[in-house]
Amino acid sequence: MVDITVLMDDRIEALRPRALQAEHGFSVVVDGILFDTGESGAAVANARRLGLPTAYDTIVLSHGHYDHTGGLSAFLPEAETLYVHPDAFESKFREDDYIGNPYRRDRIAADVDVTTHTDPVEVAPDIYALGEIPRSYPDNPTGVTVDADGKRVTDRIRDDQSLAIDTDDGVFLICGCCHAGLRNTIEHAETVLDGPVRAVLGGTHLTAVDEETVHEIADWLEGRLDLLAPSHCTGPAAKRILADRFPAAFMEVGVGSEIDW
Repeated sequence: MVDITVLMDDRIEALRPRALQAEHGFSVVVDGILFDTGESGAAVANARRLGLPTAYDTIVLSHGHYDHTGGLSAFLPEAETLYVHPDAFESKFREDDYIGNPYRRDRIAADVDVTTHTDPVEVAPDIYALGEIPRSYPDNPTGVTVDADGKRVTDRIRDDQSLAIDTDDGVFLICGCCHAGLRNTIEHAETVLDGPVRAVLGGTHLTAVDEETVHEIADWLEGRLDLLAPSHCTGPAAKRILADRFPAAFMEVGVGSEIDW
């Protein structure tokens, strides 16, 4: 059985314990692995209120945006290994606003072993950080980055990766923001783990696409999933469509949500 708890999201789902905090960000605990850290140290406070550890040996980052990396320093003192795509340390902007990782690699490496990777890597038994995701379907880029010549160029967010858990009931996929695109990410997870994705939780970045595209993705998902729990950057319109299209599989999640798979 896989135990998953949402430490940070844009909304609070659990009524108890009191004083849980939400922010624009994402963080989950998966069988003792920390995936993303939220925007601030609030994820640590949520873990404490939920009776979960506030220290994790292994941390995986989905990509280098502030709302997934900003809380990293609060978790670093006790961590041993951080898995991340090398591009997650690049500068990232939306117009004049800096939206990238607030920590430089050398700052992080002072506290933890930084393992950069583009290929899939098994970070714990049957749990894989998927690395860079091939993109045959449309993806969800946002903002700009700085190239080798110092020029600002469109950020394809090649550092986007997800976490995939191999279970007896299929692959459980956890996405941070899914800038690589949900269809691309599912196909990559199925290739890496050689099995069908049966559950999806986390950010899908469908807030940035029109409703026609959401329906196209829903058509593609038809018959695939037993659990669909979109959160964070999915957007209310896309969540409404997915809830209508997949009433049996859809699950509303937020801070404090617990899933046993």
